[in-house]
Amino acid sequence: MSNIHNEEVLGKAYDSKLMARLLTYAKPYWAWLLICIMLLMVIAGIDLAGPYLIKVAIDEHINIYDRPIAVYDIPPEGNNNVIFFEDKYYITLNKDKENIIESSYKNVQLVRHNKDTFLVDGYFNLQKNDFTIVEKDGQFTIKTKVGSFNARKLTRNEVKLFRENDVSSIRKLGLFYFAIIIAGFILNYVQVYLLNYTSNKIIFNIREELFTHLEGMSLSFFDKNPVGRLVTRVTNDTETLQEMYSAVLVNLFKDLFLILGIIIIMIGMNIRLALLSLTVVPIILIATTIFRIKIRKAYREVRVKLAKINATLNENFTGMKTVHIFKREKQQAEQFDSINKEYLEANKKEILIFSIFRPSMEIVRSLGIAIIIWYGSGQVISQSIQFGVLIAFIDYLKQFFQPINDLTEKYNILQSAMASSERIFALLDKDPDIITPAKPKNIDNLQGTIEFKNVWFAYNNEDWVLKDISFKINFGESVAFVGATGAGKSSIINLISRFYDIQKGEILIDGVNIKDISLSTLRKNIGIVLQDVFMFTGTIKDNIVLNNYDISDTKVQEIAQYVNSHHFIEKLPKKYEEPVMERGSTLSSGQRQLLAFARALATDPSILVLDEATSNIDTETEELIQDAVVKLIKGRTSIAIAHRLSTIQNCNKIMVLHKGRLREVGNHQELLEKEGIYYKLYQLQYKESM
Repeated sequence: MSNIHNEEVLGKAYDSKLMARLLTYAKPYWAWLLICIMLLMVIAGIDLAGPYLIKVAIDEHINIYDRPIAVYDIPPEGNNNVIFFEDKYYITLNKDKENIIESSYKNVQLVRHNKDTFLVDGYFNLQKNDFTIVEKDGQFTIKTKVGSFNARKLTRNEVKLFRENDVSSIRKLGLFYFAIIIAGFILNYVQVYLLNYTSNKIIFNIREELFTHLEGMSLSFFDKNPVGRLVTRVTNDTETLQEMYSAVLVNLFKDLFLILGIIIIMIGMNIRLALLSLTVVPIILIATTIFRIKIRKAYREVRVKLAKINATLNENFTGMKTVHIFKREKQQAEQFDSINKEYLEANKKEILIFSIFRPSMEIVRSLGIAIIIWYGSGQVISQSIQFGVLIAFIDYLKQFFQPINDLTEKYNILQSAMASSERIFALLDKDPDIITPAKPKNIDNLQGTIEFKNVWFAYNNEDWVLKDISFKINFGESVAFVGATGAGKSSIINLISRFYDIQKGEILIDGVNIKDISLSTLRKNIGIVLQDVFMFTGTIKDNIVLNNYDISDTKVQEIAQYVNSHHFIEKLPKKYEEPVMERGSTLSSGQRQLLAFARALATDPSILVLDEATSNIDTETEELIQDAVVKLIKGRTSIAIAHRLSTIQNCNKIMVLHKGRLREVGNHQELLEKEGIYYKLYQLQYKESM
């Protein structure tokens, strides 16, 4: 479990070098990303326009009873908001009190009282002057501290006439507001689609590059790196990067646009109220800093516990047969329950931090709104600001907190993305131990003469597995390697295919050092049938051709018939299209071996390697396999690793390995006559068979 803990340690939340490298993958799509940023700017502008339009509607078209109306005998030119009433022309003004007093034209105003509307012959400040309405003989007089004014009670139609321009303007504002909301929806749809399409393309390229790079790594790399960890890199870590590209890289601009835009608009409307509104920002910054520190620790713990769960699940599902055989279901369930509880507790800690932070932000936001209402209401009453400005400030302050909350989430995504990118780039930066030579020999087909010259090989440092091995296998010969477990038999196969490189000596094929032959040419000419045959998920045909679609269906059937696998394939419900489950679990060992022969023959190799192809096989299937082996090795150089000596007695040469050294070479009869290691192995197996 220590490896799991180590790999989940989070690095810096932001690393400029890693980010620069991540941006190189986005460079081919810069035009799409730029379009997304421009769309986000427009969308942010639409979000900012909403409260301002409401402010305009309130201050200029709804709340008009405290505004003067100019009266003209002749309508002024260039003004379309003129109301014609009783041979006079009326225009609602947007001037303050001082300008009204100095105006040369007559001022009137509308006053609303007890559901009635009056046209007052004069102007007074409704906020600062109480008034009473006196009716005498059908005539109305409004009495205030600054004097009395004649007034006329307006009918409903006359009120509509005076409010006609305002109603029309509100309707236009409403339609415009609706239009920009629809436009925002469409633009947001386009932006989300483009951004996710682009980010998925970027991740597609990263994942493909990573998979291709891992495919080119030597077997020694996979010996040292657990498969589960590599799968996590290609899946989970790349998915984390996808979140970074889609949620952080571009959408960060929208949050910044909104915050900056809100501050600019609020300062433009009223700088004092804006500064008062922003007094809560230091509290936000302090709370966000504390949150980042706490959530970082909690997030890391959740990731570690999740990794433990994944590792435990992988172990249990892979070894389910062992669990059932030894009746360990209860104990394994208890172990999983313990790890699952640890994961639950880690999640509860994370949720607790969020449950404190989010309501705290709501309290701070409510505090900011309360401050605006307390101070702004007094300013509205004293007519220092208009009512619509106060409403707009409340809306903008609500909007102000949303991008701040989004930024805290983006911080978590960015932190995880930095850790994932560091692990991904660590793999991409690791050069494969085995590489194709820069200038390979111009060879297409190999004949199959193999020669080892003083070969020394170790998997780790100088812990030698093969020591000073020298031999030659001529074209068309069949050779077997025998020896105790750990003698180095499988290592020789790995070296011939150049899955590993030797430390000393030379390996030649057709007189050419294998390091001077391209890997594709070398491995194309070597067919290997392993003892443990690996089957891929797919169909029978897929497992024979291995994505080599140049091989026709007719050729596949010919190969299968040649190696005696056609007879059992034809009995399957879908024959060559029969689905193969993971690792070929629905096929017997013998069937998998026969398919492996067909797979090896499909490439028509010059050299054939058999790793105990008849082990653990029933007698009937063994006869089929032995017949297939005879056909396969005809006209080819063949190498067999044998544990049962009865299967190799007809080989041209038998090479006996002992503790990494080649101790005996000869045919079956010659080696028996020497009464050496081979003789003892043969005697031992003979006694066991008695």
